Amino acid sequence: MMSTIFACAVLAVQTFAAEPEFALRDNDRVLFLGDSITEQKLYTTYIEAYAVTRFPKLKLAFANRGWGGDTAWMRMRSFPDEKVLFAAEGDAQQKLIEESVDDVLIRDVVTFKPTIVLINFGMNDCNREPFREDLFRAYVRGQKEIVKVLTKNGARPILLTPQPLEPLIADPASDPRNQSLRKFADGLKDIAAKQNLTFLDQFDPYMAILKREHAQNAKVNIGGGDEIHPAPVGHTIMASILLKQLNAPALVSSVELDFSDAQNAKLVNATKCTVANIKAENGTLVFERSDESLPMPVDAAAVDALKIAPVLDGLNRYELKITGLPADRYNVLIDEILATTLTKQELAQGANLALIAGPITQQARQVLALIFKKNEVGQTLWEAQIHNRKKQLATLPAQLEELETQLTATCQPKPHRFKLEPAGN
Repeated sequence: MMSTIFACAVLAVQTFAAEPEFALRDNDRVLFLGDSITEQKLYTTYIEAYAVTRFPKLKLAFANRGWGGDTAWMRMRSFPDEKVLFAAEGDAQQKLIEESVDDVLIRDVVTFKPTIVLINFGMNDCNREPFREDLFRAYVRGQKEIVKVLTKNGARPILLTPQPLEPLIADPASDPRNQSLRKFADGLKDIAAKQNLTFLDQFDPYMAILKREHAQNAKVNIGGGDEIHPAPVGHTIMASILLKQLNAPALVSSVELDFSDAQNAKLVNATKCTVANIKAENGTLVFERSDESLPMPVDAAAVDALKIAPVLDGLNRYELKITGLPADRYNVLIDEILATTLTKQELAQGANLALIAGPITQQARQVLALIFKKNEVGQTLWEAQIHNRKKQLATLPAQLEELETQLTATCQPKPHRFKLEPAGN
């Protein structure tokens, strides 16, 4: 694992143009609505982890309302007579959609009082079979009804396509099921365009990765799970695709120092951080760095995603650049803990330390662990609310609040002492 992380860590520091504002704002309440892929609480947790580490001062709340097997017409929450629903047309079908969607959407979503709802349906809607017009019509009406109810209740809907299926063949795009999903995605894009809604396309970017990798090895399993449900690797790729379309900035922070004068190091640049107490002595460089945010944590089970998609370079740049170093190799210590060893060429080029920044990376991982724990409690609380489990309802809200408090505190960056000392061969 360390070799993979190290290979991804040493990258040229780039100058990034001004980026559009991130989609989430202070006091946003973000809810993920979908099927079993959402219920896995993976891509949703990774998006949440990015948001709270990159913007630790924002007050954000997240909830997951994924339900295995569900569809845009709420198959698993309302259990409509689908034979009748699919056969109906016009006003008759619209009435059936409203009866199936509205009440459970109020129960599961609106009661959370979300400001943003990311809607991820389609995998079950197309029934994972060649394109069927009757399913497509129900899907479109269901999505439109969800949008109508959410908008009426003050939430901003964001429409997500599902990721493609991953059959173990040379060209996954040739699978008739993926061709059907492609048409469903096009229908969703049309809804978004006509209603001026945010549309996030997972299908095409994820399919491009599948085609590239499967062309080299038809039996490779990129997502790490089954055809439908990716494991952490696939969900990390999904989250990175979605975050970039939500205008997630790449840079955590960046420091550049000039050590050409062995006794007087100079600060060249500090972006999204402050640097103080720079000292140079006998070839060793010491300084204090205070960042505005933490690097995004990457799930230990998802490290292989970094070899497949530009997760670090695109979303997670924690940069250190030092020119003029006299020795060939340097130990980078953070709070006296050895984080990594880099050559002077690597440091002069610029290194991305996001996953090898010692206590800083460890703090980010603690954030991810807390989010996983919090979201499990949140899932149990939601189920208790649906089934009116009074004992759980008496205790779980306090547990959830305590975890939220811990999470807010753990997200706050701390000042750290960096020390670069010449390393032996």
